[in-house]
Amino acid sequence: MVAPAASTGLIPSPRKTNAVGIIARLIEWCARNPLLTILFVAVSVLFGYRALLATPLDAVPDLSDVQVVIYTEWPGRSPDLMEDQITYPLTSQLLAAPKVQFVRGQSFMGLSFIYVVFEDGTDLYWARSRVLEYLNTAKGKLPEGVNPTLGPDATGVGWVFQYALIDKTGQHSLADLRTLQDFSLRYWLEAVEGVAEVASVGGFVKEYQIHVDPNKLAGYRVSLQTIMDAVRRSNNDVGGQTLEIAGHEHFIRGRGYIRSLRDIETIPVSVDKNGVPVLVRDISVVTLGPAMRRGLAELDGEGETVGGVVVMRHGEDALGVIERVKQRLDEVKPSLPPGVDIVVAYDRSELIKRAITTLKHTLIEEMIVVSLVITAFLLPSKTCINAWNYGKRRDARGNAPQSSSLRCRKLGQVFSFLC
Repeated sequence: MVAPAASTGLIPSPRKTNAVGIIARLIEWCARNPLLTILFVAVSVLFGYRALLATPLDAVPDLSDVQVVIYTEWPGRSPDLMEDQITYPLTSQLLAAPKVQFVRGQSFMGLSFIYVVFEDGTDLYWARSRVLEYLNTAKGKLPEGVNPTLGPDATGVGWVFQYALIDKTGQHSLADLRTLQDFSLRYWLEAVEGVAEVASVGGFVKEYQIHVDPNKLAGYRVSLQTIMDAVRRSNNDVGGQTLEIAGHEHFIRGRGYIRSLRDIETIPVSVDKNGVPVLVRDISVVTLGPAMRRGLAELDGEGETVGGVVVMRHGEDALGVIERVKQRLDEVKPSLPPGVDIVVAYDRSELIKRAITTLKHTLIEEMIVVSLVITAFLLPSKTCINAWNYGKRRDARGNAPQSSSLRCRKLGQVFSFLC
């Protein structure tokens, strides 16, 4: 038998390797290709700057849910009737819509609000299209003449700007200012890019009012519904084809739109026993007055005023939208009636600019502190000088000497690139 070899008790040393980390290789590649490195950094900075310019700026983070608001009006009905006839049928129908988390409903006097909340990440306009599909199906369950409408494509933080119309000369009433807001200024601002809605607040909404005398109704044996039908039928234009006269066509039409109090007063309702037409003015008094309101708007404690709330569209740049709204207001100011002025009541752009200024100062301070810390750790150290010398002494293949440590090799490559 051959005796086994005696163990010497020595462990063979592991084979030396020149393994270099990914970061060291990246630094070495950058040092060997300075032109490509500078080009890559320049392109990255350019794309970063363009992305910064295209980033929507806002001081209030939008953490709201993806929701669609449905607004339904049925004047004069009590909240319980609104709940039974409108809110409940629509809510039960919308629960089956895809990606819906929950549906909330609120019923008020003559008003119904339904909030359809979708899952996070759902596209808002896809959600609005799904809600429209289900509304078309549910309309058959609603009372006649009731038409639900979708709210603006905005979120809870879309309230970015608010203004007020004032007239210190006393030439225009609150009703006149509300008419200017509803039929002129609101349309000018809704045409601005990024604006979803301009809501009117305060003032009085003008309307024709017919004050019926019950005694005269009983005397002429006319019901209230008869008056309503007569007024509704009289407020309409009709067409009558064409009539050819002397080789020319003449369009025939009946002009019936109500334009004054007299037009309403002369509407025939019925005839009496002698065949004489009974007009609206015979059984009522027609006036021009304010619609019923349940709130008001006040400015700086100086009295009632009329205002508008600018609501930003979902996903828009708040700072850009506000600047465009201000520019449009400056353009329309010369067209306002004498004595009317526009006062800014809320402007989020000031908050956004202050937030950007604070962030800018903070970043500059942090960069200065980090630069000082790096300088304090690297500049006075002899290791940096030795690393720079190691980086300068290279063999024929361009590598640092094998006797240098990995730390010195890394620092030497960095300082070779910087120097």
